[in-house]
Amino acid sequence: MLFSSFTFLFQFLPATVLAFAAARRHSPRAGIMVLAGASLVFYGAWRPVYLLLLLASVAVNFGLGLRMEDPRRRRAIGTFGVALNLAVLGYFKYTNFIFESLNTLTGAPLPFFNVVLPLGISFFTFQQIAYLVDVMRGVPVERDIVSYTLFVSFFPHLIAGPLVHHAEMIPQFKRSRSGRSAVLAARGLSIFAAGLFKKVVIADNLAQFVSPVFAHLDAGGGVTTPWAWLATLAYTLQIYFDFSGYSDMAIGLALLFGIRLPVNFRSPYQAISITEFWRRWHITLSRFLRDYLYIPLGGNRLGEQRRYLNLMLTMLLGGLWHGAGWNFLIWGGLHGVYLCINHLWRGGAGKPAAGLTARLLGWAITFFAVVLAWVFFRARTLAGAWQMLAALFGFEAGSSAFASPGILRVMDLPVLVGEQQLLLFGSGAVALALAAALFLPNVSRLFGYREYRHAPERAAMLRWRPTAAWALLSALAYAISLFGMWQRLEFLYFQF
Repeated sequence: MLFSSFTFLFQFLPATVLAFAAARRHSPRAGIMVLAGASLVFYGAWRPVYLLLLLASVAVNFGLGLRMEDPRRRRAIGTFGVALNLAVLGYFKYTNFIFESLNTLTGAPLPFFNVVLPLGISFFTFQQIAYLVDVMRGVPVERDIVSYTLFVSFFPHLIAGPLVHHAEMIPQFKRSRSGRSAVLAARGLSIFAAGLFKKVVIADNLAQFVSPVFAHLDAGGGVTTPWAWLATLAYTLQIYFDFSGYSDMAIGLALLFGIRLPVNFRSPYQAISITEFWRRWHITLSRFLRDYLYIPLGGNRLGEQRRYLNLMLTMLLGGLWHGAGWNFLIWGGLHGVYLCINHLWRGGAGKPAAGLTARLLGWAITFFAVVLAWVFFRARTLAGAWQMLAALFGFEAGSSAFASPGILRVMDLPVLVGEQQLLLFGSGAVALALAAALFLPNVSRLFGYREYRHAPERAAMLRWRPTAAWALLSALAYAISLFGMWQRLEFLYFQF
């Protein structure tokens, strides 16, 4: 069930909000029971058989946590639990890749596997691994199965994040007084409208300049340099507006129930270094990789050489987390190299660039490096990625992915245009999207959103107000998005 679907917007969500409101009046626990039940229904709507996997994962990890209350067996049980979670994730996510790679390398007639990847398995598995590791470190064990189930399965973040931490979610479920209010709900609906607009209107329309070109390359075709740059830049912005749009919708939905999710994006394409980029992009994944992989490996405490090795290992595994394929491994490796170069350049001090010229140069280098790495992330084959890189730098020209005249669909109206006009139209769309990513305020700034109530809010950051003007603007964003939902495209991060 997609957030950008009529079933979700006009059936599931209203029913869940009304049921939660009624249950919450009875007791906070009744409210979280309704939310937990609704979240399980949300997940089971995709493929009911995998609901059993989610329930089994919740039950096993909750039981392991209870058994870890004995300090003498805590480490052994925790280690077993982490290994078990990784084994399950590995089976569903990497079996196909491993056998295909072995078959390619050895030529042996290995058995064919077609393991279907359950939606959200990377997210709910990593969250429970973090829980087990924290218990091993001495965090109190969670004894309420309903709160734990909701922590894992809460439908706004279940499928594609943000990755949440039990210490920041479960206390919100258990508080005696609801954080819901008319203003909070209005803020949530406005944030949801902004995320829906980003996804449906911006990301899905940019996809028209991405998917045909990369599919053409993956099939062995070639593209001209202008089309290569258009498709690559369009994907750079598509994946940002798609994933950040989903994260915004998740934050907005959670606010309807008085729950605050962590911010996952803070204008990453404004970064002036690759280190800053990873502080702004998929923030909750960066936090997880730092706290549960990079620091346990030794971080920067064991000398410079070990620091660079740890950075490379962290980013390589981060690449594999996104998908089972050599392209994802290369993407992670490139970012590992970028981070190592960044730390070498700054001598590990992490000082920001000084002066406007230096900042502009830092931004240009960072953005260019990120764009090139996205080629491997998007291409389905290594051959397609290399073809795209060759076309980007003019080393190899080929036939365009679009015949002239091409057909571009805008708001479901077929418009016949020539190839040059299509390039100009696409370039204009990319320029507008890039300007929005670089100059418009993000959700934190625009809506004055902070993850937790105790976090300070500065008046200068509060731009959203519960006014008629903002209500009209949000309604307009909803209307335009609903008009464009015919495309029925899935969120990009569902596959990871």
